[in-house]
Amino acid sequence: MKTKVTLKIKVAGLVVGLALLSPKWIVGAEANWPNWRGAGENGSTSIGSYVAKFDNEKNVKWKTELPAKGCSTPIVWQDQIIITSPNDGNDTLISFDWNGKKQWQTTIGSERAGKHRNGSGSNPSAITDGKLLFAYFKSGNLASFTLNGKLLWKTNLQERFARDTLYWDIGTSPVLTSKHVVLAVMHSGGSYLAAFNKRTGELAWKEPRNYKTPVECDHSYATPHVVQYQGREAIVVWGAERLTIHNASNGKLFWTCEGFNPDKRGNWVQVASSVLDGNMAIVPYGRGKHIAGIELSGDGNVTQSNRKWTLNGTGSFVPTPAIQDGKVYVLGDRGQVACLDAKTGKKLWDGQFPKHRASYYASPTVADSKIYAPREDGVIMVASISDGFQFLSENNMGERIIATTVPVRDQLLIRGEKHLFCITK
Repeated sequence: MKTKVTLKIKVAGLVVGLALLSPKWIVGAEANWPNWRGAGENGSTSIGSYVAKFDNEKNVKWKTELPAKGCSTPIVWQDQIIITSPNDGNDTLISFDWNGKKQWQTTIGSERAGKHRNGSGSNPSAITDGKLLFAYFKSGNLASFTLNGKLLWKTNLQERFARDTLYWDIGTSPVLTSKHVVLAVMHSGGSYLAAFNKRTGELAWKEPRNYKTPVECDHSYATPHVVQYQGREAIVVWGAERLTIHNASNGKLFWTCEGFNPDKRGNWVQVASSVLDGNMAIVPYGRGKHIAGIELSGDGNVTQSNRKWTLNGTGSFVPTPAIQDGKVYVLGDRGQVACLDAKTGKKLWDGQFPKHRASYYASPTVADSKIYAPREDGVIMVASISDGFQFLSENNMGERIIATTVPVRDQLLIRGEKHLFCITK
């Protein structure tokens, strides 16, 4: 039996009503996860009930074998779970149904394999606006697809512009404006933003984004945000020691905030993405040593006026923070957890997952008053955050995990090195 469900999700800063046909059991649970950080682009959901104890056998609804090692986070749209993945040396986009059965697989072009132990040629996650799908890979391949996997167009940014010079593997995912799919390419020797027509792949604009920095500090693995800024569609970009806002229609700079490396230290590469809460951008920097709150207002250089708070000694180098109800959940690389007030930066509490030699590369997810934190060795930590930090469980999936846990429809989607798992009560 099917029933019509109306959902409200936030896309590019706007609340949009969606009507879709969904199974009856979906009612009351968030039905879609259209990009790597979810409908609100904040790594959290306020809807649904999610299990706290599981492993690679317990509470597994299904698991399906993946063709090769990929590190991107799954996305969900209606009846599809979609991942980017290598397959036989090629970049591919793969769709699974809600029983774990492959629905389709589309090849884009030759893979460029990852070199980090926790990297791959398929680090960036796919994204959808509910009409089309888009995917980007370390090879430089960027492609658009219909929702049933038909390839509409593809281009290769590295063949077209310049090969990337990142020290490690590309991690930036594409973002969508009303008209374009946009990529931020941030590395030494020729950084830029580029926008392509969603349906045709035609280059709409390409805007240089180059700054002189200490070594590696112009390298960024962060994903931008699309927002409404002073009545205009805009793109918020974190990289090269700067948070910038650009006009979505042409890429031109509206606004910049600097001061994220006052001592000019080398190798302060940007890995974790910023995260937004209303008109505040929360920016982790300094290799996990600092985090700041920047107000998204004004024009020009706002370095002196718009930094509203800075917290030293707390932060995240690789995991991107999650936000829910005005609270920022920061996961450190060694399992430290901090809850901050997004507007003031006030620390509300500290927590610590059991110490271990393995680090945290995946970003945390907040759902059902719990935080889910995958460790690189494949153990997913879970803690209650309803009243401070209360450690609940460690859940061994039996294989390395770099992708973020996706809570959707009362189920957890976990992408491991070898399998895609669906966990339910």
